[in-house]
Amino acid sequence: QVQLVESGGGLVTPGDSLRLSCVASGRTVSGYVMGWFRQAPGKEREFVAAISWSPRYADSVKGRFTISRDNAKNTVYLQMNSLKPEDTAVYYCAARPVLSLATSTAGYDYWGQGTQVTVSS
Repeated sequence: QVQLVESGGGLVTPGDSLRLSCVASGRTVSGYVMGWFRQAPGKEREFVAAISWSPRYADSVKGRFTISRDNAKNTVYLQMNSLKPEDTAVYYCAARPVLSLATSTAGYDYWGQGTQVTVSS
């Protein structure tokens, strides 16, 4: 079993930056794909970014968000720059126990509880 705990969410104004962190415990996740998803009120959970050896991004965040991982710390990060009101959502960390990237929620076995990001003026 893998437990995931996200942190770093908050309330920011448009154009600001935030860095989300996701710490994994229970197993070493260096051999896992780590992903970030988000869910806005009334909407389905959607893919944001994922990383195995290289990253992949949703078109809506490409150029603004950066996913990275520190395997020594069993941690994955999501650096979010130039935030927009439409980025407001609960952000979830997810883990997939293979190194092939996936962009659907069904491809991930483990999920964190989420951290709220609100972008508002």
